[in-house]
Amino acid sequence: MQKAADDGGDIVTRHVAGTGLNLSVRMGDPETVLVHVIRRFHYEVDTLGLHGEPNPLQGWVAPSAARDSRLPESNQASGTAVVVRPDFYPPGSRGGFTTAQQLIIRDIVADTEGVVRWGGDDRRPYEGLFYLTVPPGDARLTRVAAKVRTWDETPGSGAGVVPDVTEPSRRRQAARYH
Repeated sequence: MQKAADDGGDIVTRHVAGTGLNLSVRMGDPETVLVHVIRRFHYEVDTLGLHGEPNPLQGWVAPSAARDSRLPESNQASGTAVVVRPDFYPPGSRGGFTTAQQLIIRDIVADTEGVVRWGGDDRRPYEGLFYLTVPPGDARLTRVAAKVRTWDETPGSGAGVVPDVTEPSRRRQAARYH
């Protein structure tokens, strides 16, 4: 954990391409994967950062802001979690997304091969939360980040290319991480 972003450490503020938004996260593989999740959410679930929208995205928070280190959202203090619309999807409530949006969210998680978890699937739901389930440097994170980087460099691949999330093979893959 670090006490500040953009202070010479591993927590940096990055532009999320295609969204007009910035996000403070742990640089490297965590950044690659979490930015991919946010981009797919923005393109396929709901547009973030509409004119006048307050607080559409929250990444890193100071360790002193993490209320309970046992909760998944405390991963924000290490730069390994992001919250979409933190004021809109309060912890503990469900029903913020339609069934179709949930299908897409679970497909996004499947893209990460379970390296990212959606807080909406937790026992205590937090539908705006997406967090890493593995530590930085884990081989699975490295593999998924490499896959995302390849997509980013290949026209017609990755975030912005809307897949058919109802395709049976994609549904089976998504079901593995639900």
